[in-house]
Formats: sequence, C-alpha cells, structure tokens
Amino acid sequence: MTFDAERFACIQLARTPGIGPLTYSKFLATYGSGTEAIRALPERAARAGRREIRLIALKQVEQEIQKTEKFGARILLSSDPDYPALLKAVAPAPPLITVKGHLDLVNRPCIAMVGARNASAAGMKLARTIAYDLGASGNTVVSGLARGIDTAAHHGALETGTIAVIAGGIDNIYPAQNRDLYEQISERGLIVSESMFGHEPKARDFPRRNRIITGLSRAVIVVEAAQRSGSLISARSALDQGRDVMAVPGSPLDPRTKGSNGLLKSGATLVESAEDVLDALADPHDPRQFSLLESESPQDSEQVLENDTEAAEALILKSLSPVPTSITDISAATGLSYSICSSALVELELSGLANSLPGGLVQRVL
Repeated sequence: MTFDAERFACIQLARTPGIGPLTYSKFLATYGSGTEAIRALPERAARAGRREIRLIALKQVEQEIQKTEKFGARILLSSDPDYPALLKAVAPAPPLITVKGHLDLVNRPCIAMVGARNASAAGMKLARTIAYDLGASGNTVVSGLARGIDTAAHHGALETGTIAVIAGGIDNIYPAQNRDLYEQISERGLIVSESMFGHEPKARDFPRRNRIITGLSRAVIVVEAAQRSGSLISARSALDQGRDVMAVPGSPLDPRTKGSNGLLKSGATLVESAEDVLDALADPHDPRQFSLLESESPQDSEQVLENDTEAAEALILKSLSPVPTSITDISAATGLSYSICSSALVELELSGLANSLPGGLVQRVL
C-alpha cells in the first residue's frame, strides 16, 4: 500500500472520537490540510478545556483501508473529485464515506424514497412501481435498505440502478434478511456508508444515515410514515438541506399514514406516481416555503454576543439536547447567526460538550 501522508491524516482526523463533521471541515479550512490540522489539534483541544484528545493510530487507518479495499470498496474523502457533488454541498458534509459498486449512479438525478418498515402490501406495491418508473426515466432511487418501503423501492429500481445508504460499516448487512438484496445492489447499484469498516449499527447511527440519504438526493418521497418515525426525521433533514419533500397520501384510518398525511397538511407535495414526482421537480419553486415546525422569533442577541464567545457558547449549549438538532434551528432559537453558531459549536465539540453530525446536526453530550 502506498502511504499518502495527507490522505492518512484526513482519515485519522475524521475517525478520531470527538471530531465531528463540523470540526473536521473548520479545521481543514483553517489549517489548509489534514496534516496541519492534526498538528494543531492537541493545542486547540487544550484551549477548549479538554485535557487530552486521543487520535486513532495510523495503524488503524491503514488496517481500515486494507480491509475496505479487500472487500471491494473504497474510502472517499469530501475533498476527492468524485465525492458526490450534492452531498458535498451539505454543510457540513460527511468527511468521508465508503462506497461499493457503481459510483457513477450519483451523477444521475437522485430521488430518495423512505417509509414504514411495517408497510402495507399496497404501500410496498406502490413504492416499487414508483421506483421502477423513476429508474426507467433516468433517475437513481436512494433508500436505506430497511424492511418495508425501503426494500420495495430498492427492488423496483434494481434493474436501472439504486443506492442503499446503510448505518453500519460497509461490510455490515442490516437487517440480515436483506443480505441477498445487499449483494444485488453492490453488484448492480451502489452501497454507501459513513461508518468505520466492521461497525455494527447503533440507534444513533440511523439519523446520520438518513441525512446522507437526503443529502444525495434532489427530493425525498415519503410512503407510509407513522406520526413519530425515522421517515419524518428524513423529511426534516431534507428541508434543512433545501430538498423537496413529497408524500403519498394514505387512509386516515391507518396509523402508518398519519405522519405522511401530516406532511401533506404541512405543505409537502402530494404524489401518487412517478409522473407526479417528475412534474413537481420540473416546476421551479422554493422547497423551504414548506415548514414542519414553526420556529419561534429569534432573540435579538447576535449584536450583544458576536464578540463574546463564552456567552455565545453558553447560550448555544443551553439550547442543545441529546436529540440531534440542526444548526439552522439552533440559530433560530438563540438569535445568533449561522456562522457564529458554527464557530462556537467547534469549541463545544473540542471541549467534549457537543457532537456534530453530517449536514449540520448537533447534539449535547451528557
């Protein structure tokens, strides 16, 4: 294996516990390279009040690269020219992703499909039909390899190429019942993971996966989603990223469609076929006109706090919880600008008080 010091440094920084996408991107922008960022990290962490931050060993980086390549996959850094352009535009983008299969599928228009795991037979049939028709129209269908709607969407678009974003490592097939589907997608489509090779998915990994699904896509279609479901998290992620949100209507008597019908009440685009999806995408509009939650009026605190970093950090920390929250929402809640929030959150992450996730999500560390 050829040793590329800069590439190894970037992977080492991205894989170090306590360094999320926000801090990674800020460090590379500030110091100009992964090598320089690694050199500056101990002193910056100490200034933030953290006694010690342990970088993962370069040997671990080398082992991950070797295992990944032996598995037939490869690691893409956000600075690589073939890193997916739409995902790279998400702020902050995942520092690295691992891919297996046909990466050229990201260059076609990508549309996400998500929905209930315990989906109805009718919902799965419709999802499969829409996915098939979208694929036949030259689009790539993106989903999460879960049971139910995800599985139906992947099967529908398998012939033309589909992307499965998974929560675990690139080698970790979850759920196990989708092993055959995983193998078919890796041969004919594309598997994408942000996690380290060998990682078994935990609950906290799925919101990150959802943001990559929507980050790769122009729009997200929700088919059968309960009132509190991962599909609604995906819809919120799509809104944060400026993507279109669409939903298939369902019976008001079916609890599996309460969430998706709620999206329609909030202003999501109603779709019943691939033709509806393509017509909606052809009609230029601002997807951010649709809001799932009404934000409170921001406090007039930016002018007071723009030169008081400690006060800004305290205010932001107070607004955080263990539930991942977008920087946009933190900005709205505190009245601080996005840039001030981003800078303060880097210091909070370095101090071990917060974690950043791809696409501008942040959570408090308890």
